[in-house]
Amino acid sequence: MLALGRSHVEALLDMDALIDALAPAMADLSAGSASAPDRVAAAVPEQQGLLAAMPGYVPSVGALASKLVSLFPRNAGTPLPTHQAVIVVFDPDTGEPVAFLDGTAITAARTAACSALSARLLARADSTVLALLGTGVQARSHARAICRVRPIRQVRVAGRDPAKAAALADELSSVLDARVQAVPTYAEALDGADIAAATTHALEPVIRRPWLTPGVHVISVGYNPDGREVDDATVAEALVCVESRQAALAPFPAGSNDLLMPMRDGVITAGHVYAELGELVTGSKPGRTSPDQITLYKSVGVAAQDAAAAALVVAAARERSVGEEIAFH
Repeated sequence: MLALGRSHVEALLDMDALIDALAPAMADLSAGSASAPDRVAAAVPEQQGLLAAMPGYVPSVGALASKLVSLFPRNAGTPLPTHQAVIVVFDPDTGEPVAFLDGTAITAARTAACSALSARLLARADSTVLALLGTGVQARSHARAICRVRPIRQVRVAGRDPAKAAALADELSSVLDARVQAVPTYAEALDGADIAAATTHALEPVIRRPWLTPGVHVISVGYNPDGREVDDATVAEALVCVESRQAALAPFPAGSNDLLMPMRDGVITAGHVYAELGELVTGSKPGRTSPDQITLYKSVGVAAQDAAAAALVVAAARERSVGEEIAFH
C-alpha cells in the first residue's frame, strides 16, 4: 500500500490537470454514473467540531476512494488547520486498498480547482478583478486556481483580521502575476470585482447584494453550521449552480445554509437551483446568458472531487516512484 504525506501530495498535485479532471468527474456525478452519497458526520460538541466520512466512485477517472475529514474551527489561529483529512484509495476493479494519503492538501486543492472550473464555465471571459474574502488555506488556493482560468490583474483581500489580510496579500504578490492588495472591508473588496471568492467561516453573510457589481461571478465555499456567507437577495437574483442538487439541499451536515435558509423562509424554492456543474460541462444546460447576469456557484464539497484528485496524485506518485510502500496484508 502506497503512503503519501502532505509534502508528497502538494508536490504531485498539478492544479491545471486537476481543474481539467474535475470536469468529467462533475459530468459523471450529474449523469448519475458517479456515486457520492451524502456526507455523514460525528459531532464533537465540546470543540464545536465534527468528523465527516465521504466515500466516492468516479468511473471516468477510475477513482474509488473515501475521505475522513475533521472540521475543528477552534484551530483557527493555531499551527493546526481547521480542516484535516486522510484519504484511502481503493482499486475500483477489486476493492483492494492501494494508497493512504494526506487529504488536507487535497481538500484545499480540489475545492479551489472546482471553483476555478465554475469560473471557467460561468465567469465572464474578460474577468480581471478578483475579490478574495477570507485569509486561510482556501483563500490561498482559490487565488492561485482562479488566476489560472481567467486573466486576473488585480486581487483584493479582505478578512476579519487586517494583519492576516495584509500578510496574505504580501504572500500572494510573490506568486501571482497580478497586483494584490489588502482592503479594510468585504464591501471594498467586492466593489467592481468580476469574480468574488468567499472562503470564510462567517456567521453573517460576507456577500451582500448591494456590494456586488453587475456581471460578477460569486463563489462561496465557506461552511459554518450556524451561519452562511451569501445573503438572501444575492441568492434570489443569481443564476445558482452547485456540484450536486442532492448534496447542496440535503440536511446538515451535507447541505448548504446559503440555500436552505432562504428556502426555509420562502425566498426561493428548490427549483431555483439552476444547474449542476456537470450539466454546464456537458452543455445540457447553458451557462451565463448576459454580461450583467450575477452567477453564484455554491460549493458544499463532494466525494467525487476527492476521489478524482486522489487518483491523479496516486498515478503521479507511481509514475515518479514517490512515496513509501507499506505492507498492509
